Amino acid sequence: MLMNDTQALSGAARERMSVPTVAIIVAALLAPLLLYWSTAASIVSVWNSSETFAHGYAIAPISLWLIWRRREVFQQIPVAPWWPALVLLALCGAGWLVARAGEVQVVMQYAFVAMFPVLALALLGRRLAGALTFPLLFLLFAVPFGEVFVQPLINFTADFTVAAVRATGIPVLRNGTMFELPTGNWSVVEACSGVRYLISSITLGCLYAYLSYRSFWRRALFIGLSIVVPIIANGLRAYMIVMIGHTSDMALATGVDHLIYGWLFFGLVMFIMFWIGSYWREDEAPAAAVTAAKAGATAATSPAARPVLGAAIAAVLICAAWPALAILSDKAAHNPAPVALDGARLASKPAGMPTWSPNYMAPDATLKGAYTAAGAPVELNVLYYRNQGPDKRLISSVNRVDNRKEGFQHVASSARTEEIGGRALTLRETRVKGPQGNYLVWHWNWVDGRFTANDYVGKLWQAQAKLMMHGDDGAALMVATPVGEHPDTARAALRAFLGANLAPLEATLEAARGK
Repeated sequence: MLMNDTQALSGAARERMSVPTVAIIVAALLAPLLLYWSTAASIVSVWNSSETFAHGYAIAPISLWLIWRRREVFQQIPVAPWWPALVLLALCGAGWLVARAGEVQVVMQYAFVAMFPVLALALLGRRLAGALTFPLLFLLFAVPFGEVFVQPLINFTADFTVAAVRATGIPVLRNGTMFELPTGNWSVVEACSGVRYLISSITLGCLYAYLSYRSFWRRALFIGLSIVVPIIANGLRAYMIVMIGHTSDMALATGVDHLIYGWLFFGLVMFIMFWIGSYWREDEAPAAAVTAAKAGATAATSPAARPVLGAAIAAVLICAAWPALAILSDKAAHNPAPVALDGARLASKPAGMPTWSPNYMAPDATLKGAYTAAGAPVELNVLYYRNQGPDKRLISSVNRVDNRKEGFQHVASSARTEEIGGRALTLRETRVKGPQGNYLVWHWNWVDGRFTANDYVGKLWQAQAKLMMHGDDGAALMVATPVGEHPDTARAALRAFLGANLAPLEATLEAARGK
């Protein structure tokens, strides 16, 4: 009787996963690829252009392999579409639309990829999709995310390295992320941040924890180690590279061998971490036999058939609604008028052209000039953007105040609030080192008629303005002055210039927007 009940349940499950049912589910799961093709292409473009995220090509095959390992669940659990998941699918689409309006590519990509596990939940049901939770959520690792951690990791690596070198007894003179030893100069740049190691470690750590452990706490502990260990290891790697260079009188670990040594060290650390983790491995529990009582209960609570086709059609329509709304929003918010910035409103007269300039995406219009304020030279750069897109964005991780193409390098950055013309102005203060000296740069953004130095707030304002059909006009404002040993003198010059010109600058931007 036990065998007959089990066979009956398996037969019913297989009947629900007939060829037409499988075809409907596969077609619905492929629909987002067609509807959000440009977003999918942007993910692949990052995989192609950045070695940090090249592992993205392996994520989908691994996810499919993990699902194949659990293929027995398709015979044990019937397909039962779960309609409330369509609400989650709509939220993913809404998130994609808002992120698109604000040109936040990483959020668009996450919203797009999240549609696949949500679609699986809607079409397969809570029990069947729940049995495949990790393989489905593993797809999120395909999104190229992590650049936001570069600067904090650079700062940590510089702090760790300088502290370790000083603990060794070697004198160090530090200037931001650059430091000098008696034998030579060093700088912690993006390639030294360790973000590549961290992303690889987290991805492998999550996969290893899922395959090797069954208890929640063991998995959580190993994933925690996969986050902490590469950060500490990268600090040790940077310290050892500096020490190799120092002891060899800068003959070793300063070129290609620098990178080779880094990857070898990272590989060794990862091997040791996984090797130690293997001692706490938990073998996978054998599949439990289906009892007659369980089979009878499942058969009684599971309906004879549920309409997968209806859920699939509803899911595809929900997915299709957001790209359609995006097209309508683009047409309504598009402003074909050219942009013109008139510097005649400024109270200060230009005394030449700036010797420093940022490295930003090409704007629609610029306003540049070198002025004099409080007896010091002040350089102004205003970059205006309209009808923004992937290749023209005001707020982007590729926009940098330190223009490395012209020999400028980031030293340090912090937030400040200045009292300008009776109003509080929040801005970012960045120090850059150039070929002819250091500059102190104050920079902030103008979005939808408001000033902000917070990129996240700026993106939200931009998305709101575009969805409200106000357009997506925005501008980056930067003032810079040479800085020596007394930064307060440089700040006084910038404060004096803005005191006389902040209101005219705002009027210039409003005039360019046409309001």
